[in-house]
Amino acid sequence: MLTIISEYSQRFQVDLHAYVLMGNHFHLIVTPATASGLSLFMQAIGRNYVRYFNLAHERSGALWQGRYKGTVIDSERYLFTCMAYVELNPVRAGLTSHPGDYAWSSYAHNSGRRVDPLVKEHSLYWQLGNTPFAREAAYRAIVDDGVTAVQAARIIDATLKGWALMEPLRTTELLPEQARRYLPRKRGRRLNSVPIKSTA
Repeated sequence: MLTIISEYSQRFQVDLHAYVLMGNHFHLIVTPATASGLSLFMQAIGRNYVRYFNLAHERSGALWQGRYKGTVIDSERYLFTCMAYVELNPVRAGLTSHPGDYAWSSYAHNSGRRVDPLVKEHSLYWQLGNTPFAREAAYRAIVDDGVTAVQAARIIDATLKGWALMEPLRTTELLPEQARRYLPRKRGRRLNSVPIKSTA
């Protein structure tokens, strides 16, 4: 899986900032350089890993349940919370008591334990300190603080529903042309037969 992610992240210009591979799912935090890069990247991972897995285990058929789930993140407010959420997955699952003891995540790289060529640090990561030691120590402190139940619930909700992980006003500011897609829809029946006209 890591080989496949490495190959296609480079091919489709997708920077990987954090990841974790679990027994039945995986999480990635990425920044695509192009509008189509993310979807092409995820499609390539799905196709190629399923092919590998089926050959290795002499089986056929799909592995994943439907299309991947994702959300747009307001990096300045939520990047490090989301990275901690991703890298703490093995701890929440009871697989280890500390994220540094889990081999299949980006925590070791981001915390300074080892270099992982898969990971490209986000620009905000570089603002954590003036030296690698300072950045790594600051990042370890962020993960040590953990993720609250409220924060985790918001991340999960946004990801499953495709909503932006940012405040509504920030969504409109950052995504003016696509804001409606990433905002929760109002409750009630949709009136498809009534045309909507712009007054702008």
